[in-house]
Amino acid sequence: MTDDRTQSRAEHPLPEEEAVGSDDFQEQAEAILLESDIREEEPEASAEEVLEHRLPEEEDK
Repeated sequence: MTDDRTQSRAEHPLPEEEAVGSDDFQEQAEAILLESDIREEEPEASAEEVLEHRLPEEEDK
């Protein structure tokens, strides 16, 4: 994942993400983009399968 992509995503959260808020928009952007990349590579993957790709330290993000 490129830093530019993450930075841009963190600086421009979606309205619903902004309304809910975040302790760390940078971290949130990284998680969102990682899940998006996985879904792009594996379009048939379910949400549970996408979450399985996360590292243990990423599970609570």
